Amino acid sequence: MELADIRFQGGRVTSIGEKKKRCGKNGIVICISGLAGTGKSTVARMIAKKYGLRYYSGGDALKELAREEKYDPTDRGWWESQAGLSFLGLREKDHKFDRLVDEKLLGYEKQGNVLLDSWTMPWLAKDGFKIWLLASLDKRAERVAKRDRITKQQALQMLKEKEEKTRAIYKKLYGFDLGEDFKPFDLVLDTDDLGPEEVFSTLCKVIDNVLIN
Repeated sequence: MELADIRFQGGRVTSIGEKKKRCGKNGIVICISGLAGTGKSTVARMIAKKYGLRYYSGGDALKELAREEKYDPTDRGWWESQAGLSFLGLREKDHKFDRLVDEKLLGYEKQGNVLLDSWTMPWLAKDGFKIWLLASLDKRAERVAKRDRITKQQALQMLKEKEEKTRAIYKKLYGFDLGEDFKPFDLVLDTDDLGPEEVFSTLCKVIDNVLIN
């Protein structure tokens, strides 16, 4: 895939001033976001390892809080499970869980040299090169079904319920529309027809050009 195949948001991304903004005061800051089944977390960990960045996941931080509420979020695809949706119900009633995680991630952003795997940081973080991985609902459900060993129909139902409730939480908390508002993003990449290695390779080309060189 050539760089010309990538859809950029917001015009040019390679001026020196923009590089400084995206790097942050204390080093590189990269935010990677995308709905379940886009390959977000897999690729985010690969990027963090390649560039020697500390990796922090908003989802992992929420799972730690779920453990404090006596959940066991160790199963594959826990967020789409009934237990995961139950914890999501707690988050709907009490936004302290999301606020705690976001405060923690914003602290990591200030430290720099970090990759933030998060649904909220692209809107909340002042600095950072912000990437959205895009994929159709059909493709995402197909991937989640394979990952979690469930039917595609089950995956579709769980994804729709999870994402509807999560959107409502973030809309109420911060006013943005998850999965619909792309204004914060420097780069939007459609992963429908790409595997993790292809997404990784493409993002590395962009990062090398925009942040490193």
